[in-house]
Amino acid sequence: MTLSADHVSWSAGGSDILKGVSLAVETGEFLGIIGPNGSGKTSLMSLLAGIRKPRSGAVLLDGTPIGELGRRTVAQRLAFVEQQADTGERITARQAVELGRTPYLGPLSPWSSQDDGIVDAALENVDMAHLAGRFWHTLSGGERQRLHIARALAQEPRILLLDEPTNHLDIGHQISLLDLVQRQDLTVVAALHDLNHAAMFCNRIAVMQGGRLVALGQPRDVLTEARIRDVFGVDVDIEQDSGGICHIRFLTRRSQGRTNVTRPASLSVMGA
Repeated sequence: MTLSADHVSWSAGGSDILKGVSLAVETGEFLGIIGPNGSGKTSLMSLLAGIRKPRSGAVLLDGTPIGELGRRTVAQRLAFVEQQADTGERITARQAVELGRTPYLGPLSPWSSQDDGIVDAALENVDMAHLAGRFWHTLSGGERQRLHIARALAQEPRILLLDEPTNHLDIGHQISLLDLVQRQDLTVVAALHDLNHAAMFCNRIAVMQGGRLVALGQPRDVLTEARIRDVFGVDVDIEQDSGGICHIRFLTRRSQGRTNVTRPASLSVMGA
């Protein structure tokens, strides 16, 4: 299953938010999208999910413009976890995940034991089975985010889109969640705010700046000291381990005068 953007542009309030962005997501890969505030990450994710319609260009799902496909068809192929997703309904954690089965239900296909099994597995995957009976409004932000991921997995998509999925999670759950997503037999596109997470989990990284795609490639090729300085306005020190994974350390004015930088840090770049 393929997903691509072909010279897509999008505007809001008279301002150009995305400007001629083209990329093709490779089957089975984990593609990360990074960039500073206002770079267009969230807007691009919304176009890829079919939530917004590009002003020009096209988003193609299996070669067909996504706007020409029915919502049920799209939902059976692609799941999207939005950055600000929420529910005001008085439902339990399990019921929130059960919503992921909606694209498969109908008069001739009622809820079955198979649906129960899929929901059970999704809850287990995100370590939320023990809270399945809790009401949504009693859960923490991190717990709700894990349930959003579980609901997306319950859709059984082939492509999973995530807009800053580790928001509100502690560091342990950030790593475990991205590891969980990476281990799924899925094509994944995720807007990420932590560059070290992008380096650790992504096969390729797309870099957004000012509404344009300015780099696309493997982490070791894209995450260079010069590019991070240009795009994010910070100085870094980058090392690669034996497996080729980049480790990024962000330099303060004090540390820039030292030969060795001993305090690692992660850069959070939030928003669209």
